[in-house]
Amino acid sequence: MSIVYVDMDNVLVDFSSGIKKLNLDPNTNNLDEVDGIFSYMTPLKGAIEGYNRLVELGHDVYILSTAPWENSSAWSDKLIWVKKYIGENAKKRLILSHNKNLNKGHFLIDDRLANGAGEFEGALIRFGSEEFPNWDTVINYFEKYTFKDI
Repeated sequence: MSIVYVDMDNVLVDFSSGIKKLNLDPNTNNLDEVDGIFSYMTPLKGAIEGYNRLVELGHDVYILSTAPWENSSAWSDKLIWVKKYIGENAKKRLILSHNKNLNKGHFLIDDRLANGAGEFEGALIRFGSEEFPNWDTVINYFEKYTFKDI
C-alpha cells in the first residue's frame, strides 16, 4: 500500500477564497496570519473528489499541512475544515508540521517546495505545475499505478 500525503493550501483548499470573503488585499504580506482566515476557505475544484478517489484506489492518504506559527486559529480551523469537507475519509489523518520531509511515504502532493516538501524522500507531485495543473491530472497519474508499481 502506498502512503500519499496531500497538502492543504492551494492543493485541497482555495486560499484565495478566504482572502475574497474577508475583503483583504491579496498583495498584503502574511495573509495566512490573519485570525480566522482558514475558516472562510472553500475547496479547490475537484479537490474533495480527488482526495476521496485516492482513498478509493487503495492508497493510505493523509493530509500534511503547515499552519502558521503566529496564527493559533489556523491550527483549529484546518481541523474543522477537514471535518467539514472531507469527513470520515480523513478522520485522524491530519498532520500539521513545519518539516514535511520528516514524514515517511511514497508521494507528497504539494504546490510548493517550502517547509521540507522539496526534501521529501518520496515522489513530489507538484500541484499547479505544467505536469499537474489540476486534480484531474493528479488522479489520472495515480490511476496508472498499481500497488506492484510502487
